[in-house]
Amino acid sequence: MDNNRCKAFLECAERGSITAAAEALGYTPSAISQLITAFEKDLGLRLLVRSQKGVTLTAEGSAIIPAVRAYLNREHEIYQIASELKGVTTGKLSLAVYPSVATTWLPEVVRKFKNDYPKININIMESIRTDIFRLFEQHKADIGIMAYSEPMPYEWIPLTDVPVIAAVPTDNPLSQGKAFPIKECENYDFIMGSWGNELEILSILKKNKLHPEVKYTTYDTPATLALVRMGLGISFVNELSARYYQNDNFVKLPIDPPQKITFGIVIPSREHMTNVSRKFLNYAVDYFKEEVL
Repeated sequence: MDNNRCKAFLECAERGSITAAAEALGYTPSAISQLITAFEKDLGLRLLVRSQKGVTLTAEGSAIIPAVRAYLNREHEIYQIASELKGVTTGKLSLAVYPSVATTWLPEVVRKFKNDYPKININIMESIRTDIFRLFEQHKADIGIMAYSEPMPYEWIPLTDVPVIAAVPTDNPLSQGKAFPIKECENYDFIMGSWGNELEILSILKKNKLHPEVKYTTYDTPATLALVRMGLGISFVNELSARYYQNDNFVKLPIDPPQKITFGIVIPSREHMTNVSRKFLNYAVDYFKEEVL
């Protein structure tokens, strides 16, 4: 199978344009079109529908994308192994991590890793849970770092526990206390991250048999805390995600009784990890043993 044809197909599928795919790959639009035509002929399938607005996937094209991505990833792995055997560590690493991890722990792990492997390019994608799993399905991420919650369809390596705290506006009468009684969340408008599907927080609420009224949903903690600052409600967030946020209009309180979530590393499959991924995994685990735990 011709790899250039596979790459041309993926770029067209993702960008929706032969011209955009040509610019990304350094080809002419005519060359990309020829590669796509040849690929469709190889497979005996029509993969893309061309129009004046661009290109769209056929049902057959959509079905074959995961296999094409996996094929190209395996090619990349072969070259990485060859580099290792030659004593030269090169390649790329894609990390899908919670934004809280990207701004706290991860930079130090990356710094230590790059000191020893400066030729490896690292792509950091700040993602919530659904994004991380989608990136795995699309073979676009090698390693994820996130909080644990069920269901967990991938291999999981626990690292450390992080407290969950309450973010409370300063005009809330409970803001002056030493802790936020967890049952009080039912008495105030509640703000939920991950578009209202933050499974770690939902699990805590379920465990404590609580049903607050979710009035606002956000993507991630910065937007959540912005709403809290405006006095629009209270929220539960992991301490890591709110660590660097201080504001006169809200306070961060421990929850009574204390609540926590477990952060760890998630990988699609140990069997199919590249050498670069394995090396980074070891660095991350060692960092938590030495610095965090």
